[in-house]
Amino acid sequence: MDPVACWGHGLFGFVFAAGGLQSLLPRPCRVLVLLNPRGGKGKALKLFRSYVQPLLAQADVSFTLMLTERRNHARELVQAEELGRWDALVVMSGDGVMHEVVNGLMERPDWETAIRKPLCSLPAGSGNALAASLNHYAGYEQVTNEDLLTNCTRLLCGRRLAPMNLLSLQMASGLRVFSVLSLAWGFIADVDIESEKFRRLGEMRFTLGTILRLAALRTYQGRLAYLPVGQVVSKMPTARALDRQDLQGPVDTHLVPLEEPVPSHWTVVPEQDFVLVLALLHSHLGSEMFAAPMGHREAGAMHLFYVRAGVSRAMLLRLFLAMEKGRHMECNCPYLVYVPVVAFRLEPRDGKGMFAVDGELMASETVQGQVHPNYFWMVGGHVESSPSPEPQPLPSQKPQQMPLPEEHL
Repeated sequence: MDPVACWGHGLFGFVFAAGGLQSLLPRPCRVLVLLNPRGGKGKALKLFRSYVQPLLAQADVSFTLMLTERRNHARELVQAEELGRWDALVVMSGDGVMHEVVNGLMERPDWETAIRKPLCSLPAGSGNALAASLNHYAGYEQVTNEDLLTNCTRLLCGRRLAPMNLLSLQMASGLRVFSVLSLAWGFIADVDIESEKFRRLGEMRFTLGTILRLAALRTYQGRLAYLPVGQVVSKMPTARALDRQDLQGPVDTHLVPLEEPVPSHWTVVPEQDFVLVLALLHSHLGSEMFAAPMGHREAGAMHLFYVRAGVSRAMLLRLFLAMEKGRHMECNCPYLVYVPVVAFRLEPRDGKGMFAVDGELMASETVQGQVHPNYFWMVGGHVESSPSPEPQPLPSQKPQQMPLPEEHL
């Protein structure tokens, strides 16, 4: 589904900008705010009253505030909500609640209409990767905490909408999950999940978690395969694809059943020992983790990173420290590989390691996924010019891997 289709409901206006046609929220604007009062340092409600509410009043944005009370509460709320009452759904929390909202919308009987409802991310969690990415796309400097919250609120007040990619994930158990940000396996997932106990530290939880995990560095065995951007052969749905998939949600045309080998035009990674694998839709993995500095995300593509076993603790620490400014690809690490892809498959051996999907814990099992381009709208866009909502041609790119040096750290 192309988000252009959602212009027919009278919800949006239009503006012609340097990048093409861009959709706008109406003025005045009515939004539903889903706020997690326990997210991050537990100060979300106070931050909303102090930083967000005054700006909304000035911009003629009226709101109704709902507080989430438990895990998956936001998912339940959007499943039952009368969406026609609102021009947009605003999520003030970390990335996990946005994950709940999108999956809740996709589980509705009217999912094709529901997923057209514009979404907005206001950071009040400990990760805030999606908000940091939107901040980056808007042309703002990398900031954190109240400054990031203020920038994202200004984007909402500016009313511009930008189309976003959606990652469809198929699990061996039969579960289907939609991701708005990332799937991580290995080191990054370990840090994300194991640092939950330090949530009150905010973003510092990830620094502490990284140090603790480096002290007991693990490797994971599994098989990784992917469809590189330059090897896409067809996007047309086939009768076979339609037969094997539930009709709830878009058809994953690039994926074959998990019990079958990946198609011959896919790339199979020869190594089977990894420190981490990361599939990332956006530029940031946290408000101070500029993980994908290689350019604006392409329509229908995601960033795939993996680190092979053998990397030293010193080099891994160096990579994560450099990631704050997006300089980690300059570390010439021979174990770090990057490639833009449209689909992937990951098969953990013996079910070891944790998966984190948008920061949320998932069972470790064989998983495959593909990107659906420009699938939903989010408040965003450049502060001066806006990206076109039309899919762009995907350049052919090969994996970036540094040659092995004579000596390793």
